[in-house]
Amino acid sequence: MKYCARCLYPENHPLTIYIDEKGVCSGCRVHEEKFDSMNWGEKEKEFGKILENYKGKEHPNYDCIIPVTGTGDDFYVVDLIKNKFKLNPLLVSYNTHYSTEIGIRNLSRLCTKLDCDHILYTVGPDTVKEITKYLLKEEGHVYWHVLAGHLTFPVQVGTKLNIPLIIWGVHPWSDQMGMFSHFDIVEMTKKVRKEHGLKMIDADSLRGKIPNISEKDLMAFTYPSDKQLEECAVRGLYVSNFFHWDSQAQIERIIEKFGYETEEQERTFNTYETVHCNVVDGVHDYLKLLKFGYGKATDHACRDIRLKRMSRKEGLELVEKYDELLPSNISKFCEWLKLSEEEFHQIAESFRNKDIWGKVDGVWKLKFEDKRRAPLSEQEMKEVSLEVNDPREYIKTSLLEPTTGDFILTGRGYMDENNFEAIKG
Repeated sequence: MKYCARCLYPENHPLTIYIDEKGVCSGCRVHEEKFDSMNWGEKEKEFGKILENYKGKEHPNYDCIIPVTGTGDDFYVVDLIKNKFKLNPLLVSYNTHYSTEIGIRNLSRLCTKLDCDHILYTVGPDTVKEITKYLLKEEGHVYWHVLAGHLTFPVQVGTKLNIPLIIWGVHPWSDQMGMFSHFDIVEMTKKVRKEHGLKMIDADSLRGKIPNISEKDLMAFTYPSDKQLEECAVRGLYVSNFFHWDSQAQIERIIEKFGYETEEQERTFNTYETVHCNVVDGVHDYLKLLKFGYGKATDHACRDIRLKRMSRKEGLELVEKYDELLPSNISKFCEWLKLSEEEFHQIAESFRNKDIWGKVDGVWKLKFEDKRRAPLSEQEMKEVSLEVNDPREYIKTSLLEPTTGDFILTGRGYMDENNFEAIKG
């Protein structure tokens, strides 16, 4: 197993990563463009010219759709599009069923503070649970419906309301693995969604396989037809292709400007990114750890190393602290899914990758920990390392109400000074 000598990603990344002859991964190489190659001022002008083609042209009420879940990145994108470029966006959300109190409040805060119309689509809970239970057993995947819904419903709305422009935030496959260059200006398409976002598992591949799930039940996850896409001329742009994407810096401005709430997370040091969801850095990320040997703390450390916020050594210490922690809310997830904890652990262990895990004195250990600590010689690693010049601490804000860790289906869709509560609203 090879590990990047600059960041901490292994070569078995599920979405493919390449490590070059210097020991540096493709994600790090593409990240270099942010500092060395891109004229972001010109890219911003290019983005503005594209947006002018859609302003007030296609729909009497909305110029574009912005898919949102209420993350800090969503605030950044909506603020950028509405207040800087003066477009009128329609916010569209797929209900994940995994929401936290903070997530509900931040989504409500987004709609309220930025005064945007918002559509929230909730699939029946039993349907979501049946799909999740099936894919957990077959693929070790509890997050498929979230990805499929988030990458499908906004496009469905666009074709039905004839709003062709859909604006997404970061292009994750470029930012994380370097799958594409920023110069490529890759757009969101049906092909990208299926091959990269859903890893080839779409609604078509599930038809007839899940008990009690009908054709109608899968409509929420069924992408519009080629004919519908062509008639509407749907186009999906990623903001990160036109602006220097820096989630931490962006969200710190959002905290100050809009009061975005953050909180310490159990399995990562980043207090911003996963506060909206009870599963993404919990059960979902734990399953990723068993399959690939790394978790969300690795994702966050790699990004901060590339942004020159921390050294590889500092990142490794955080990874060793957080990545292998067992999520404390497995019992709540099992209660939600109506699955015993014993059965969950049996299923989870069936997906443990024995090529990268081995038992030492009865305890599972990564076989390649030494390679992760030092992929190359000390001199070789020094040659490819980045100088830390912008160290930052993640902010933990005060909360408007206590956190329970419960799975919340939905909550109040707006905020005012009288009631901030996610559950009672």
